[in-house]
Order: sequence, then C-alpha cells, then structure tokens
Amino acid sequence: MNRLDELESKSVYVIREARAQFGKIALLWSVGKDSTTLLWLARKAFLGEVPFPVLHIDTGFKFPEMYRFRDEFARKWKLELLVSRNEEAIAAGMGPDGAEKLACCNALKTEALKIGIRRHGFRALLLGIRRDEHGIRAKERYFSPRDEDFKWDYQNQPPELWDQYNTRSDDDSHLRVHPLLHWTEVDIWNYIKREEIPITDLYRSRNGKRFRSIGCVPCCAPVDSDASTIDEIIAELKSTRTSERSGRAQDKEAAYTMQKLRAMGYM
Repeated sequence: MNRLDELESKSVYVIREARAQFGKIALLWSVGKDSTTLLWLARKAFLGEVPFPVLHIDTGFKFPEMYRFRDEFARKWKLELLVSRNEEAIAAGMGPDGAEKLACCNALKTEALKIGIRRHGFRALLLGIRRDEHGIRAKERYFSPRDEDFKWDYQNQPPELWDQYNTRSDDDSHLRVHPLLHWTEVDIWNYIKREEIPITDLYRSRNGKRFRSIGCVPCCAPVDSDASTIDEIIAELKSTRTSERSGRAQDKEAAYTMQKLRAMGYM
C-alpha cells in the first residue's frame, strides 16, 4: 500500500466511523481543494453516493467561480446541498470591507454555521482541515467536541491512540470530525492528480498569479505563480517557502486571533 492509499484508507475509516456513531451528520463544503477532496473521499466511502447532507456556509462574498463550481458538482454528484447564511448580519451591512476581521468572520461564518446546525440538528460535522495548514489547527483531534455554545476547549483535547477516538458528546453539543488531519498540502494535490478530482480554476495560474487558499474575495490574495497544471502546482509546492494561507487576511493577524476564532466556533 502506497502513501496515498494509506491516507485514503484512514480518512475513509474516520468518515464511516462518524456516520456509524452519529447518523445525523453533514459535510462542510467550502468548495476549496481540501473540502472537495473530503467530499470525494465521502463518495468513495459510500460507493459513489454521499448519504448525508453537504453544508455550504455562504458569506455572500465568495468568488463567482466558487458558486458556479458548487452548483455544477452538487448537481452532477446528486448531493443534498444545504446553504446557511447569516441573513441578519448581511442585511445589516456586515462584510469584510467594513468590519474588523474577527467580527466579520464570527458573524458571517461562525454564526452562519450555528444557524445551520441548529436548523437541521446535526450531531457531527465533517471538515476538511489539516494539521499542517495552520499552527492552531495542529492542536485539533480527529473527533473534537464543541460545547453548547459551539466553543472549542483547545487546552483540554482528549488523546487519540491506536485509532481509538472519542466519539462521545454532551446532549447539547456537537463534534467536529477531521478526516484529513494527517494529510499535507502536497498530499492533497497528489491525490487530486491521481483521482482526477475536479477543482475550481482559481487554483491555476492566470497572468502569473494563482490562489493557494480560497475564501471571501476581499480577504484572499493570489500568490505569484506560473503553475497552471496539477504537476506544475506540485513541483512549485516542493520548492516554495511561502505559507499556504499567506494570502488569507485573517491569517496575517497575530496567531492568537486565529486561535480565538476557532475557540469561538470558526472552522
């Protein structure tokens, strides 16, 4: 079994375990490379179908290419796509251009996520985050409980040894499940290449620029790059010293800001 097979096998195991333990779960799909890879793995885990809803948190500020990709593949893959928005905050004018980043992310992402979970009653959420993506995310576990206020106690994480996961949560809380924790950015791209997973063209170079991480338009900046094919992206990643999320505005704040966001319920 090669490395990609091992990564895939462990992720599929975590996905199936979450489904078996909780039943009423959803997969958070941002339409980025990681969550799309997670969605692909969920389809493989259940013989080509995803037997639970796919939840998209819509801030109203995503790239047009992301919305088109989302709708196209939700249709092609016959997904039960649910979209959650904080309509009250959007109507009040909350947005990346006129708000401090912490307040904006909390209102348009965290609060929208809370709305979606409470509306549909999900007991667990599958997320496509990786340990190597950000120092704060390295503190996560595969099965990570949130309290009734959606807060994450990053100072009190349960140990996970020999594939023994903490799949228990209190009645008024939910669990975040992270099947991609053990993957790296290069692993994701190698797997996308092997499996021929569709991705949005935002990741491919246009006029000497491409995105390595995508989200809201005002908070994302492209990096200098001539990589327009998957092979070129992989080769570039093996030599670059630029961090993956260097173009994300919230990641340019002090590290405690990201930790505070995640403690409040941010993805």
